[in-house]
Amino acid sequence: MRRSRAKTQRIDERLLAAYIALVLLGVVMIYSTSSMLAESRFGSHLHFFRNQVIWMFLSAAAIWVISKFDLQRFAVYSAPALLGTLLLLALVFIMPSRNGSQRWLMIGPLTLQPSEIFKFIVVVYLAFSLSNHKRNLGDLKQLLFPYVPILGLGLILIMMEPDLGSCLVLGITIIGMFFLAGARMKHLVTAAVPAVTSVLFVVFVLGYKKARIMDYLGSVLDPLQGSYQTRQAALTLGSGGIFGTGLGEGRQKLFFLPYPHTDFIFASIGEELGLIGLLIILGLMFYLLKRGVKIASMQPDKFGYLLAAGMTLSLFINIAINIGVVTAILPVTGLALPFISYGGSSLLVSSAAVGVLLNLSRRVEQ
Repeated sequence: MRRSRAKTQRIDERLLAAYIALVLLGVVMIYSTSSMLAESRFGSHLHFFRNQVIWMFLSAAAIWVISKFDLQRFAVYSAPALLGTLLLLALVFIMPSRNGSQRWLMIGPLTLQPSEIFKFIVVVYLAFSLSNHKRNLGDLKQLLFPYVPILGLGLILIMMEPDLGSCLVLGITIIGMFFLAGARMKHLVTAAVPAVTSVLFVVFVLGYKKARIMDYLGSVLDPLQGSYQTRQAALTLGSGGIFGTGLGEGRQKLFFLPYPHTDFIFASIGEELGLIGLLIILGLMFYLLKRGVKIASMQPDKFGYLLAAGMTLSLFINIAINIGVVTAILPVTGLALPFISYGGSSLLVSSAAVGVLLNLSRRVEQ
């Protein structure tokens, strides 16, 4: 019994090892793909690298705290935290626009993306609320309220930024968590149809991101017929071959491929490290997600199950959409690749999700 108890107190070390490997690979590739851009914009080839290292240590601290935190006690305050995050989402509209979007809060030299925090808090909130034995998910009214008003407002604010990628991640994660919690499929379809209809109306009637969607439809059969970003991503991926051009030797990052260190870093990895490098990245991500699924499946209660499953699902959707965009399977959304892309908010929140999984892994035998 003592051995079993000691064993259950250990975190999932294999999950932690996969996470560390991904983050370190990401830092290396951020420097390799951004040094020239950083030199031209900021006069220092270390600008992006230095910022990411700072966020890496902050993320490590967040993982350490969250892995030892009482998650159920924190989840009690998830509803007020969700309302506070909605306020942050509204505050971004008074901030200066960057690249045609208003997604960031400027806090001194650092920037914060509230939509990333919202994605994390939503999972905690839903896990806590849907695990309440008093909630009857067979009742459509209890399925719609209070979820539709508060989550719908968050999705609308994120869409107005605009940030279609985060909306997709949130929407699919929310539906997935309701399904895992036991909601009826016909109720989920009933709730989803108006949302999908509204999105189609906004895109094709009001023109929100319509050009981007049309570019995507044109690139389905031939990526080289798509938008400039899609074409450059296809050329970058294809130029690496099996073994790549070598670390630091990529040419597409020299102001040809847009955002080579953020949205399209997966393409940059394909150019410099080739198919082998991409398979290593995908293998580590698959293993991390696999450990998340195992942790969820072995939870002793519904709250732990939904929380672990929600965090894993959110990470999976984020990864799948980013890679789908780079490979021209999906339209361009402006979504970072978790653990790899440059961006403090993305790394911090993705790391927080891993911290939650590590915390929950203490409750099961490895």
